[in-house]
Amino acid sequence: MLFALFFVLWRVSQIIILIPMVGMLAWFVDRFQTENFLTPNYILIIFIVSVLALAWATFTVFSYHRSSANATFVALVDIGFVGAFIAAVYFLRHITRADCARTTRDGDWSFYFGGALAVANIDITVSKPCAMLKATFAFGIMNIIFFRHRHPRLDARRPKLREEGAPSVPLAQAIAL
Repeated sequence: MLFALFFVLWRVSQIIILIPMVGMLAWFVDRFQTENFLTPNYILIIFIVSVLALAWATFTVFSYHRSSANATFVALVDIGFVGAFIAAVYFLRHITRADCARTTRDGDWSFYFGGALAVANIDITVSKPCAMLKATFAFGIMNIIFFRHRHPRLDARRPKLREEGAPSVPLAQAIAL
């Protein structure tokens, strides 16, 4: 029962993280499509991986009765998504060096000894595409962590290490587990 609650809450948190990621990347794909340009590979890769991961997470939540019986298969597909997200984040790595915000001010700073501080006007400009790509990069790293979790059912099936004086587990039995 506790495993079921943990599994469903974990998948719901994955879905909550994947929905804004898919939305931001869909905005990019739509903008490139509207302008009749090819979408860059680094956007397409992470978009396709996140759409497939969202579909997989949604499918496993709604078909939990099948997912719990096939914990090994679910774990293998999750590990596949870990690898896919690592590759997608690697292709998007150039965005880490970008500066998405620019701060400018009008006039000089002035300070009066009477305790008053006069500040010039400050203007902050944020590049929306750059900020969205940085957020997608961060969500990609979060999804690497979320999809790389340990399934308790798989841990329960793993043979325990032999303690001092305890009988050893035969090799054939350890492989069958």
